Amino acid sequence: MKKTIFLALCLLPCWLQAQTEVIEQFYEKYRQDERFSRVYISPKLMQMAGGFLSSNMEQEDKDAENLMELITRIKGIRILSAEKIGGLSLFDEAMRDLKTNLYEELMDVRDKDSSLKFMVREEGGRIKELLMVSGSTSEFTLMSMLGDFTYQDLNMLSENTNLPGMEEYTRAKKQK
Repeated sequence: MKKTIFLALCLLPCWLQAQTEVIEQFYEKYRQDERFSRVYISPKLMQMAGGFLSSNMEQEDKDAENLMELITRIKGIRILSAEKIGGLSLFDEAMRDLKTNLYEELMDVRDKDSSLKFMVREEGGRIKELLMVSGSTSEFTLMSMLGDFTYQDLNMLSENTNLPGMEEYTRAKKQK
C-alpha cells in the first residue's frame, strides 16, 4: 500500500504536466487553421508588464502594487478562438481530451445553444491554472492561464485588468 501511494505521488507531476500538454496539443492542432485566432502571452511579457506598471505607479498606491506583483506571477496565457464555426463540437472535443478529474470545476453553464466551463488546477492549495472552455453554435474559445494564484487573486485580476478571459470570468462569477 505504501508503495502504491509513493508511486502515485511520484507520478502526480507527470499527470499534471500531461494535462498542460493536452491543452498545448489542442492549441497546436488548430493554431495554423485560418478560421482560428490565437494569442500567446509569454511569462517574459507578463514580467515586462509588471515592470511597466511598477515604473508608472504613483507612490503609496497599494492596490496598483498588489496588482503589479500579481501580474508578474502569471506564467503564460494561451487563447484559441473562432467565430462562424461549430463551437459546440469543439467544446465537446476539448472536454473529451481533457482529464477533468485533475481540475476542479468552478462553473458550468449550459443551454441548448452554448456551453461554458471554468475550471482550476490546484497544487498545494494554490491555483496553477485557470481554464475556460466556451462553445456555442457559432463560436469557440479556449483560454488557459498558468501561474500561482489564490481565488482572491483571480477576483482582483477580473475586476482590475483587461486580461483575456477575465471579462468572461467576471460575468460567469456574477451569474453564479
